[in-house]
Amino acid sequence: MAQPREKTRQGTESASTPAALPAPRFAFGWAALVYAVGTLSLGYPALLGKFLVSPHSDQYIAGYAFREFAASTLKATGHFPLWNPYLFGGMPYIAAMHGDIFYPTFLLRMVMPTDVAMTWGFVIHIFLAGLFTFGFLRALGYSFYGSLIGGFAYMMSGQIASYVSPGHDGKLFVSALFPLALWILYRGFRGAKTWTWGAFALVIGLCALSPHPQLLQYTLLACGAYSLFLALSTLDGVSLPRAVAIRRLGAALAAVIVGLAISAVQYLPVREYVSWSPRAGGLADYSTATSYAWNPEELMNVYLPQFSGMLENYWGRNGIHLHSDYVGVVVLFLASAAFVGLRGDPRRKHIIFWSSALLVSLLWSLGSSTPFYHIPYAIVPGTKFFRAPATIFFVGTLAIALLACVGAERFLERRISRRYLTGWLIAGGIIAVLASVGALSNVAESFADESRFERVLANRSALVAGAWRSFFFVALVAALGFAMLRGKISGRAAAWSLAALLAIDLWTIERLYWTFSPPAKVIYASDPIIEMLKAEPQPFRVLTFPVQPAHGRDVFLTGDGLMTHRIRGMLGYHGNQIGRYNELVGTNSAENRFFMPNVLQLTNVKYFVTDIPQLPFVARTTLVKGPVINASGDTVYLYRLEAENPYSWVTPVAVKAPDDQVMATLLNPRFDAKRAALFDTSANVAAAPSVQTLPAALAITTSVRHYEPGHVQIDLSAPAPQGSSLVVSENYYPGWQATVDGRAARIGRADYTLIGVELPQGARAIELNFTSPSYTRGKAITWIAIVLGLLMLGAGIWRDRRRVA
Repeated sequence: MAQPREKTRQGTESASTPAALPAPRFAFGWAALVYAVGTLSLGYPALLGKFLVSPHSDQYIAGYAFREFAASTLKATGHFPLWNPYLFGGMPYIAAMHGDIFYPTFLLRMVMPTDVAMTWGFVIHIFLAGLFTFGFLRALGYSFYGSLIGGFAYMMSGQIASYVSPGHDGKLFVSALFPLALWILYRGFRGAKTWTWGAFALVIGLCALSPHPQLLQYTLLACGAYSLFLALSTLDGVSLPRAVAIRRLGAALAAVIVGLAISAVQYLPVREYVSWSPRAGGLADYSTATSYAWNPEELMNVYLPQFSGMLENYWGRNGIHLHSDYVGVVVLFLASAAFVGLRGDPRRKHIIFWSSALLVSLLWSLGSSTPFYHIPYAIVPGTKFFRAPATIFFVGTLAIALLACVGAERFLERRISRRYLTGWLIAGGIIAVLASVGALSNVAESFADESRFERVLANRSALVAGAWRSFFFVALVAALGFAMLRGKISGRAAAWSLAALLAIDLWTIERLYWTFSPPAKVIYASDPIIEMLKAEPQPFRVLTFPVQPAHGRDVFLTGDGLMTHRIRGMLGYHGNQIGRYNELVGTNSAENRFFMPNVLQLTNVKYFVTDIPQLPFVARTTLVKGPVINASGDTVYLYRLEAENPYSWVTPVAVKAPDDQVMATLLNPRFDAKRAALFDTSANVAAAPSVQTLPAALAITTSVRHYEPGHVQIDLSAPAPQGSSLVVSENYYPGWQATVDGRAARIGRADYTLIGVELPQGARAIELNFTSPSYTRGKAITWIAIVLGLLMLGAGIWRDRRRVA
C-alpha cells in the first residue's frame, strides 16, 4: 500500500507545481545581452577610456610596465622580449613570468593602448564567466531563468568580480574558462560528442597560458573529479558501458596532455627557471604555504561583507584583503533552497557532487585552520610551491552558482514554503539586531589583533549598516516569495525580479572593488628627473626608496614605473626575480645591504631617487635635481652617487670558488671587485690555479656602444691582457652567449650572480646576446599542439556530423 500512496503524493505535487517557465526565443542571445549589461554596470568607465586599476593593484604597481614592455617590443621587432633588464639586475622575461605573455589578451595590446587592452581583458572575462556558466547549466538541463541566475551568481560573486581589485587577471582568466571546460566535458561524456576532446584540449591550453599555475592545478583537479563522476555515475537513468567510460576518460586525459603541451612555450622556460627562482625547492614551510588562507572568522563575509572590514577597513589576520568574500544574500537564499525536495530531484547526483566540491574547496581554502590541508600538501604535486589556498574557492563559487540555479527553479516553481521564507527573515533580523547592539563587533574584537582594534571600532557603523542592508535584501526576496505563493505575480515577472534583485545585491558590494584611474599616460607620465636619467649615455641603475610616510603607493618609488621609461632599477616589484640577486642585495635578509659600497658597485647603481631633501645616511652623494613633483603626486629628489660603478669592468685575474666564499668576499669592505672575477666552480672558463695576492686593478675602461634588452656591445679602451675577464652588471642565466672580436667566447656566472666573460689576450670588442633554447623548443611544441588540438576538434565535428547523417 505504501508504494501507491507515494505515487499518489508525487502525482498530486506534480499537478500543483507549475511547470518550468519556457525559455524565450534566442535564449543564448538574451543571456549574453543581460550579462553584458551586468558587466557594464560595473565597468562602464572603460567606455570613457579609464584604466581599471587602483593604487593597490598589482597591475598599477607592476603589471602595466610588464605588458607595455612586451607590447612595445612585439610591435617594434615582431617577437616577444626574452630578457627584462629593468628590474632586480635583469631576468628572463618568459621564464620568470610577466603575466599573460601568450594568452590571447596579448592580441588586444597589438591594436589598443596597453592600459585600454588590460581594462577590456578584465571586462570581457567577467562577461564570459557568466555566459559560460549559463551554457554549462543549460547543458545540464536547467531552465533558462535558473541558468541565467546561476550565471549571475558566478560572474558577479565576490570571488570572481573582485579579481579586478588586486589586479589578478590570470586568476580571472582561468575562473572564466572553468565553467566552459565543465560544459565541454559534460557534452563529451554524456552527449557523446567527439569534437569536445579537441575543444577541451584548447581550453586547457588557454588556462595554462593564463598563466596561473595554481588555478590551473585546481582546474585540472576539479575537471578530473568531474570526469570520473560523469563516466562512472548513473545520470538520468543512464550508465555508460565500462568500455565507453574508459575510452572517454582516456580521450579526456589525452586532451589534457595536448592542452598542457600548448603551454610549452611558457612552461618549458619556467621549468628551467625553477632552480634559479626565489622559490627553488618550494616555499619555506607549511605555515608559509598556508598563508593568505580564508580565516574561519571571515566566513561571515559571505553574508555580511562588512564583518571583517572591506578594503582599507580590513582588520583580519591576513594583513591585506583586496578581494571580496561576498557570495550574496540572494544567492545564499536560493542556494540553500536547492536542498528542498532533493530526494525527488532527477539531477540529485549533480547537486550532491557539487555540494561535495563546495565542501572540499571550503576546507582547502581554510588552510591550516583545519587538519584537512595536510592531505593536499602531502600528496598533490606542486602544492608546496603555492601559498594562498583560498584561491581554490572559485570552484566552490561555481558550486554555489549551480545550487542557486537549482534553488531559483524551486522558488519559481513555488516549491519553497512560507516556513522557509519566514526562517530566512528571522535569521536575517537576528543578525541585524546583533550588529546593532554591538554583539558582532565584540565577536570581531575577540579575533582581531590588538594592533587592529581601532579598525574594528571604526568599522562598527559600516557593520551595522551592512547587516541591515543584508536584511533588506532578505526581506525583498521573501516578499517576492510570499507574492508568488499567493499568486500575486506571474512566473516570468518573478523570474526577472529575482534575477534583478540578485544582480543589484551583488552590484552594490562589488562596485566598490572596481576602481578606475586616469589613463596610463597620466599615471606613468615623465618628469624632469626621468628626463635627466633618460639622457645618460651609458647604462646605469637607480635605487628608488621612500622615506617619508606614504600618502599612497608611488609607482616610481615602490613600483616599476621607471621601467615604462626604460630606466634600469636596482630593485623593483616582481616576486620571481633571480634568487641569487636577492641574496646578494639582501632583499630577504635582516641585514640591509642596499647601501653597501660593494653592492652598489656590483649592481651598477649611479643614482638614488627618494622623497627627502637630504640624504645623510648615504656617503658621497650629490643632489642633482629636485624638488620635483612626480606623476604619483610625491615630491622627489635625484641624488648622484660620486663613485665609479660602471656597467662592466675588466679584471686582471679570474678565480673559481664556492658560492659561500664568493659571497663573503664580495661583502668584505676591503675587497675591490675590479681586481678579480670570482667565478662559480662549475663555470666553463679558465681560472688562475692559485692566487695568494690579488693583482692591482687594470687601467682599462669599458664603454657600451649599443644596449638593448638581451643584446649588448661593449668596447675596451685598450687590449685585454692574458688571463683577464670581463664582468658585466647583468644577472647571469643560461642562454647568455658572448663573442669577443667576432669569435665565440666562454662565459659563466661571476661575482655570485653576474655575467663573466673569459677574455683572450688582445680582446677589444665584446658582444653579449641572450637566447632561450627552451623557448624555441617550447614554441615549436606549442604550435604542434595547437594544430593537433584543432585537428581533434575538426575531425570530431566531421565524425559527429557523419554519425547524424
